[in-house]
Amino acid sequence: MAFFLCFFIFFLASSASASNECVHQSKATYFSKESSFPHGACGYGSLALNLTNGQLAGAVPSLFKNGVGCGACFQVRCNNTSLCTKEGTRVVVTDLNHNSQTDFVLSSQAFKAMAKKDLDKEILKRSIVDIEYKRNHGAVWDTSRVPEGPLQLRMVVTGGLEGKEIRAKKEVLPNDWKNGVVYDTGVQINDTSLYSSCNEGEGTW
Repeated sequence: MAFFLCFFIFFLASSASASNECVHQSKATYFSKESSFPHGACGYGSLALNLTNGQLAGAVPSLFKNGVGCGACFQVRCNNTSLCTKEGTRVVVTDLNHNSQTDFVLSSQAFKAMAKKDLDKEILKRSIVDIEYKRNHGAVWDTSRVPEGPLQLRMVVTGGLEGKEIRAKKEVLPNDWKNGVVYDTGVQINDTSLYSSCNEGEGTW
């Protein structure tokens, strides 16, 4: 079950592309200086620190997609079960990761969030950890052409060859909406795909 929030951020014109629900194996490290992220390749500036409580990530080019991946959410957990929780944490892509050894460079806040209670300092002692990750489908829309007045929302949920249209029952943005504010759409989607597109060697969460 996924509860969707719309983040309306008006800085760059980019959108996050979809991915499947497969779990991928990789490695992750972290930035010791949080100040690196507001100046990341996505250009969110200081607004980035407000996304998911500062749990941010720089992603490799295959996930960054020349900026199309900006704002994409991923669920990430480390494979060390004695150190990390089963759930892991959710991160938002705000930067490009040039490190070929890892798929993600996380903010220290996100890196610590993977750890079990009272083990956050212990995980920071590891410069690189083995991880599993999957795309966490939420959405971030950016535009340089700011609309005026109330906005409606319509989404299409697809699985296989069929789709289902879902409309918000209320205006998702009030007439007096403000830039950078998070608005709850009130839309809850319970539909799931009936097939898996995972490649051989990939698992599910």
